[in-house]
Amino acid sequence: MNASNPVVQRDPNQQANPGTVAKRREDMQPMTLVPAVDIFETPAGVTLWADLPGVSRENLEVNVHDSSLRIEGEAVVPTPTGLRVQHVEVRQPRYSRSFTLSPDLDASRIEANLQDGVLKVTIPRREEAKPRRIDVSIG
Repeated sequence: MNASNPVVQRDPNQQANPGTVAKRREDMQPMTLVPAVDIFETPAGVTLWADLPGVSRENLEVNVHDSSLRIEGEAVVPTPTGLRVQHVEVRQPRYSRSFTLSPDLDASRIEANLQDGVLKVTIPRREEAKPRRIDVSIG
């Protein structure tokens, strides 16, 4: 590699200001991420799988209001005792995503389970909205 062409280079027009560069970790706002989801629909209802790495049960909220399902959680990225953070690109991200529920779904029977950073939300279909077979009589 040529020494005159470094990989990382400081912008000569940008002046470092110790007051703004060295922000305290507590002063930084957590970023909000949209979690990746997979949604599967069956005659019985809908199952939603959301990736929420680092989110514990205590830092997770799943709410339903009217026809809106909202998932919010905050990941905890622990800093080992005695270490000082020099550079942070992602710190304790917040996850947030909302969905509009079909009137065919029964919001009163929603179940949620969090395991290994993956949230499973099961939304059953209303009984009257489930497909049913109609017997046809002859004559």
